[in-house]
Amino acid sequence: MAIVVIGGHSRSVGKTSVVAELISALPEYDWTAVKITQYGHGVCSANGEACDCATADHSWAISEERNRSGESDTSRFLLAGASRALWVRTEQGRLAEAMPALRERLHGARNVVVESNSVLRFLRPDLYLTVLDPATEDFKNSAQEFLDRASAVILHNGTAGEAAWQKVSLKPVAERPVFRITPPEYVTAPIVEFVRRALESAKADLGRQTSDLRPQT
Repeated sequence: MAIVVIGGHSRSVGKTSVVAELISALPEYDWTAVKITQYGHGVCSANGEACDCATADHSWAISEERNRSGESDTSRFLLAGASRALWVRTEQGRLAEAMPALRERLHGARNVVVESNSVLRFLRPDLYLTVLDPATEDFKNSAQEFLDRASAVILHNGTAGEAAWQKVSLKPVAERPVFRITPPEYVTAPIVEFVRRALESAKADLGRQTSDLRPQT
């Protein structure tokens, strides 16, 4: 099983679109798609609604999407061709509590694509792509924390002058591949080829590891 993580520095920079377009462009990988949402205080993880509950059973929830209308993010994943789509919801900072159940849900999946930054605290993917939009000032702490683990950057075009996030250094990804995009196209042919090569390399590495474990004759 290969794992691809798609992150980004803020909301509404196109993370969901990147996931959906990768699924559509690489259907042979039989994707299980996962969206992870961490809520702040006063929002129930069980259903994403505002509430005042603070009970342990509302700290996280995982649901499987069945609707293929494309009206929700996970529904877009199914519409794009994912075999399964899961939505993980947790209170801010409590993703660790949901990870054992998520791993169990992913057992048997062929390949997994996850929309999240924070999941990198709990797994090491075969590929991590981060989506950056210089016109958006907000830069999440989780995006900064894991910037140096990015395999490549997907960068929005169309911004003249300095980036809005002037206090954030991009030195951790200075030597990484940068793929420029112009929405509404979020995944270009070079991005697809980069991901395909990375997955083929990961598969080859796994094959070599398996071979190394076979008894010598």
